[in-house]
Amino acid sequence: MTQRKVISFETIRVACKNCTLSQLCLPMGMSPEDVDRLDSIVKRSRPLHRGDHLFRSGERFRSLYVVKTGSVKTYTPSEEGGEQVLGFHLPGEIIGLDAIDQDCHACSAKVLETSAICEVPFQRFEELAASIPSLQHSMFRLLSKEIGHDAEMLLLLGKKNAEERLAAFLVSMSQRLSKRGLSPTDFYLSMSRHEIGNYLGLAVETVSRLFTRFQDEGLVKVDRKHVEILDLGTIESLAGTAQAAGSRKHSN
Repeated sequence: MTQRKVISFETIRVACKNCTLSQLCLPMGMSPEDVDRLDSIVKRSRPLHRGDHLFRSGERFRSLYVVKTGSVKTYTPSEEGGEQVLGFHLPGEIIGLDAIDQDCHACSAKVLETSAICEVPFQRFEELAASIPSLQHSMFRLLSKEIGHDAEMLLLLGKKNAEERLAAFLVSMSQRLSKRGLSPTDFYLSMSRHEIGNYLGLAVETVSRLFTRFQDEGLVKVDRKHVEILDLGTIESLAGTAQAAGSRKHSN
């Protein structure tokens, strides 16, 4: 099982240019001087713990947040009085882009496990981006990526069956962790089965049943929140189009 590291205040105060996530967070082509300018506006707080909020729905938008270590979920209140999970955010990913337009947060962001977060005051970031073309281009790219993610989620919920949804979720986690230099097939899920089901539009019982099915078929090995993907190729096939996975569809 993957060993989990203890987060200390000293390890999260690392400057941007020395951060292991710099290739994910920083725009390509930034000079060392520009990196220092960006680093000067970044706020690094003490580690946050499960249940802590970065912001809540309705709060005024002031900053963007970058996950340095740990994970965060974004959610909005549901009509039934619970919550609708909008996304799970891993190290190197930015939270809060959707609040730029209305100048307030339309959702809440809650820490899923002990995490370190970099806060970037947006007004200062905007001023800096105006003088650093690569930083401004990076913002456009991030906004485009956000739109693309929304489109993918609509496709996932509208076109794919339950098995394909869970497979797509596992592939997404695999790919995102791989970009961070972590194992693409052996990882810890910080979110609960209920949260996964909520995000994918599935009942928690369906999520648990599918994990059991995948394990029985030799595709994964599951021990509570620890997941080991044994047959990534088949999982990727299941996560593809209905045509690609058609020969292996199951009724749900």
